[in-house]
Amino acid sequence: MAIFLVQHGKSLPKEADPENGLSEEGMGDAARIADVAKGYQVHVPEIRHSGKKRARQTAEIFASALNPERGVQQASGLKPMDDVTGVAGEINNQDDIMLVGHLPFMGRLTSYLITGTIDTPVFKFQNAGIVCLEQDPDSRSWVIKWTLMPNIC
Repeated sequence: MAIFLVQHGKSLPKEADPENGLSEEGMGDAARIADVAKGYQVHVPEIRHSGKKRARQTAEIFASALNPERGVQQASGLKPMDDVTGVAGEINNQDDIMLVGHLPFMGRLTSYLITGTIDTPVFKFQNAGIVCLEQDPDSRSWVIKWTLMPNIC
């Protein structure tokens, strides 16, 4: 099983958009990474997002490229300060899934799945980037399998 974790694309400041929707750069980065993922034949049956505008927009951009069979769904527990143990406990060990959310949640979820604690950072997310975690079927341990990031610096 694989989980594809995506931090939303870069957003507009509250002064420009009170809901912090995606900026032009954020839309472009998300579209570029989604197209690369499509080129690598990344398959996700479902994309879930936090419900915040910037996460929903990012999820929709990824869905337009990846065509998930079950579409895009808003899900609880993916907001910036939500407890990661709820989502970690709900992860279905049979279906791949993409989760689109925010920091610090995405970093904490990655740390929790890999190390068992949110206090040990294991990866630095970038806006619109994908971190693919895979669970070993025998040991049930999670590892970072690959990443796609908008910037390599």
